[in-house]
Amino acid sequence: MSHRNARTTAQGRLLIVPRYGAGWKQAHIAKAMGISRKCVKKWIDRFESEGQTGLEDRSSRPRSSPRRISCEVEQQIVELRRRERRGPDWLGAELGVPARTISRVLARHRVPHM
Repeated sequence: MSHRNARTTAQGRLLIVPRYGAGWKQAHIAKAMGISRKCVKKWIDRFESEGQTGLEDRSSRPRSSPRRISCEVEQQIVELRRRERRGPDWLGAELGVPARTISRVLARHRVPHM
């Protein structure tokens, strides 16, 4: 399923390929479908490199989060929260981690707020 702002769906992307194969220029395909030439080129290039699977929706989730804190620090946060029953401001000052990061970790581990 495409996201709500997508101009093309998987079916619409499948229309681009045969039109291009039939000799349509990319600019004409773009005008007929109400999308940019860059978008048409992207889908044609993906089809040529990956086949029909390249026309399917992809996840927008990042493959990695290099700035995410380590598992050890997360465990320290959760353990200290359960032991001391203090809020993110106190925990952040104690561990040297921003309070907002503490809040995110507690939410990720489903530890209730105060």
